[in-house]
Amino acid sequence: MQEIPADAAAGALRSLLRASHLLSADRLAPVAAEHARAFGVDDLILYLLDYEQSRLLPLQGPGVAEREELPVDGSLAGLAFRRVQVTRAATEDGRERLWVPLLDGVERVGVAEFVTGTLTPALEEGVADLAGLLAELIISMDAYTDLFARLRRRRPLTIAAEIQWDLLPPLTFASERVVITGALEPAHEIGGDTFDYAVNGDTADLLVLDAIGHGLPAALLAAGAVGAYRHGRREAGTLPATAAEMDAVIAEQFGEERFATAVLARVDLAGGRLRWVNAGHPPPLILRGGSLVRAPDCPPDPPLGLLTGPPGVCEAQLEPGDRLLIHTDGIVEARSPDGAFFGEERLADFVLRAAASGDPAPEILRRLMRDVLTHQAGRLQDDASIVLLEWRAADALRSPT
Repeated sequence: MQEIPADAAAGALRSLLRASHLLSADRLAPVAAEHARAFGVDDLILYLLDYEQSRLLPLQGPGVAEREELPVDGSLAGLAFRRVQVTRAATEDGRERLWVPLLDGVERVGVAEFVTGTLTPALEEGVADLAGLLAELIISMDAYTDLFARLRRRRPLTIAAEIQWDLLPPLTFASERVVITGALEPAHEIGGDTFDYAVNGDTADLLVLDAIGHGLPAALLAAGAVGAYRHGRREAGTLPATAAEMDAVIAEQFGEERFATAVLARVDLAGGRLRWVNAGHPPPLILRGGSLVRAPDCPPDPPLGLLTGPPGVCEAQLEPGDRLLIHTDGIVEARSPDGAFFGEERLADFVLRAAASGDPAPEILRRLMRDVLTHQAGRLQDDASIVLLEWRAADALRSPT
């Protein structure tokens, strides 16, 4: 086969970018495949991650080769997703198949399958660039279409879960100084658990919240609390002031019998100073080296909605490479059929072992949630959510190339 000129890939990328301005989401898969053929790709299939982060689901369309869904655990496509790296395999007819992670920044959207007769360095570089552009298009289109959300649900979401998924920030963010990633379960039925974060200059703000109750009432309370949290944070409020604003919203809008436990944390990314407010919540955990280092003892304040005065502020000093874990009680209080709690020690040990094996931060939490579910024989008795922050962690995320 004649080698495709190196500038063919760049031309296809420019053409796809121009076409994307008036491209509907249902046409993304076939139009992407058409542009990929212009620089030597026979087939291009996009796979999106499902809400449970256990399956990769093909995005179909006219002219796109048909495919079945694939497991994240136990497939080459899943390996590319889990390890955030390109994987290769030969097809039955002797062509090359590349699995390339779809990354929006460092957020794992899914994977792309490229099939080609001849793999050249220029083509390999081109498919990596194309995968990056496609991930960005998927994220931007997801804001105004239901197509991807319908694909990602393998069974119906509750209304509460619908609210919570739309409330979340990207599951993963990373810069040179920090990695933040979160997870929550049960994906299709989550009610009162949620998290939020923002990175502004040298400051990273985190929230993990557990609204009392289940289902829609808990989701509505969580939505109000997160709205108040974002308002306070964006007004540059202190942690106690932001917690007080959340407390007031919950008390005024949901009554005396409704409340939420929460940790509001703030990390100085320049020096590693950690400050937090604990409103009736499990305390943060710090993992340093290969050990669990408990945060300094700091008695919690009452839950949000029940505060009787300004909450106190707790402080600790992070060291380079530290991992900060903030979780809801649904993680550590997950109970096995014989009554054993998952517990803090098991949580810390799992994260440390997964990190030692080379898993990037989002994969650690994906696997952790699978382990928590397995511990409870496949079904959680309570919502469970967790946020992991890595400060100046070396090689925290792998490159897709």
